[in-house]
Amino acid sequence: MYAIVETGGKQYRVKPGDTIAVERLSGEPGDVLDLGRVLLLAGNGGGASTRVGSPGVEGAVVRAEVVEHARGEKIIVFRYKSKVRYRRKTGHRQALTRVRITDILVDGASASPAAQVSGTTQPVAVEETPAVAAETTPTEASSTALPEVEEEAPTSAEPPTSVVADDPIPQVPEKTLFDDTA
Repeated sequence: MYAIVETGGKQYRVKPGDTIAVERLSGEPGDVLDLGRVLLLAGNGGGASTRVGSPGVEGAVVRAEVVEHARGEKIIVFRYKSKVRYRRKTGHRQALTRVRITDILVDGASASPAAQVSGTTQPVAVEETPAVAAETTPTEASSTALPEVEEEAPTSAEPPTSVVADDPIPQVPEKTLFDDTA
């Protein structure tokens, strides 16, 4: 049995056991979510009928478990206007959630007899979050911060004349090339 489900403005053909990447959904890894917008239910033969929704199949729910939150591949956006020297190159990485389909429910009963829901966790209603808000979370900002480096005070009065290889910014003497007092 398989279903066509819509989430994040896109449609996916899923069956129990599939893992798909959808646009960012709320929920932590391990949470169970119900994807309620099921557009079609179909069996794999054996007398199972196909139910087409208008727009959705009544009483049908696809149950999924959140595997991880990730980001998609970088997409380069290049805008160009000829003869006016206008060029803008930007990039974008979509926020994604990987979910594993655990079961397809029709009127509260499992549609596939072999699929069993593991655990006793209650499903959480799906709330789609905007990708802009999901990309800049406080935890990501704090995890990408650079470690603080303590600088030592120079022991002599002269400025350093050599550049240390590990230092990302070279040390420049206080006197400049345009200083006439030297």
